[in-house]
Amino acid sequence: MRNRGYVVIGCVAGLLCIALSSLFFAIPAGGAQDRPPLVIAKEGYLYAGGHYDQDHPNHHVVGQIYADYQIPAERRHPYPIVMIHGGSQTGVDFLGTPDGREGWAQFFLRRGYAVYVVDQVGRGKSPYAPEAYGAMDSQSLDYTTQKFVAMERYKSWPQAALHMQWPGTARQGDAVFDQFMASGSPSMNDRDKQAQMNVDALAALLDTIGPSIILVHSQSGSYAWPLAQARPALVKAIVAAEPAGPPVHDVVVRSAQHFDVAFDKAVKQNDADFFRDNPKVKKYGLTDIPLAYVPAVTAQSPLEFVQQDKPESPDLIRCWRQKEPARKLVAVGGRPILVLGTEASFYAGYNHCNVEYLQQAGVHPAFIKLADIGIHGNGHMMMLEKNSDQIAQVIADWLDKNVRPGGR
Repeated sequence: MRNRGYVVIGCVAGLLCIALSSLFFAIPAGGAQDRPPLVIAKEGYLYAGGHYDQDHPNHHVVGQIYADYQIPAERRHPYPIVMIHGGSQTGVDFLGTPDGREGWAQFFLRRGYAVYVVDQVGRGKSPYAPEAYGAMDSQSLDYTTQKFVAMERYKSWPQAALHMQWPGTARQGDAVFDQFMASGSPSMNDRDKQAQMNVDALAALLDTIGPSIILVHSQSGSYAWPLAQARPALVKAIVAAEPAGPPVHDVVVRSAQHFDVAFDKAVKQNDADFFRDNPKVKKYGLTDIPLAYVPAVTAQSPLEFVQQDKPESPDLIRCWRQKEPARKLVAVGGRPILVLGTEASFYAGYNHCNVEYLQQAGVHPAFIKLADIGIHGNGHMMMLEKNSDQIAQVIADWLDKNVRPGGR
């Protein structure tokens, strides 16, 4: 047990609040941090978006998104950070680490940001309505182990051998690994429905809380671009930690599969054959849900795509991009955007493809590869790994330089 380090000095109107100087919870041994109490002026939760379901007799509210929020006593930044987790996870990814350290939410609260942490539609505290959402599925133990926490044991892609930042043995029975596996969440199988519902609910959240910085990870990266188009005045910046990709075709590696087709059913990329293309095409390049381009994408005039003749290096994929002349994305590039890439993730083979696709479409994000600035050994779940604070500091430094009150 350890002191979580919150002191609540204010409450949300209408909520029963108790001032606490210490809130305890069970964690694996060795996770404590010697930090002063985090002073919170206001905290609470809200649901955004959704509607009463008229298609089924129970008339549940569906399509809503949950967000809990905290506002620090010493708030130094005008725009809150909205943290949106990835596939088969919940907002827990940002609220702490499985070895008991503070998470990215606390990191940015300590630096004077208000923080909203989301549970995507149908996950965590956003209730699942099976009659409206349909079938759901979750990531298997093998899939999670091979792709997220112990990729160095399997070496399914070239960069996997570099992984060294997971906090623990990444085996059943290890307290850290068991905590992480316990946090997994099933999600709806219909990924297009899921994506559109989340974009709509996030737009409603921004309508409620106002201009914000959007921090997305993995699956939720595909929500950032249509959300910027839906609420261009409210998305002040986008921090995309290995956002969903690559463009046009998802990539399959030799591992246990979840959403992807089996490796032997995917399309070979090159002679090295670490990465293969899922044959399914993303109609809007970055997503399957609609994105606005100029000229407009229509049934009569769809996007056309071409693939690089060869990869930039043998450990990278051959990127897909638009056939020239490329259409431009509407209302995405008018704000600071950061794409963050780790060294050992399976995304390391194609993070650059997302960046190059955005650039071709008239969007010019900053691209920070952590290894290039001396931060080594991270996998895709960077916010949970041993050096998570070091990575959060990279984000904080970038925000300090690029996001200013009253402007972008």
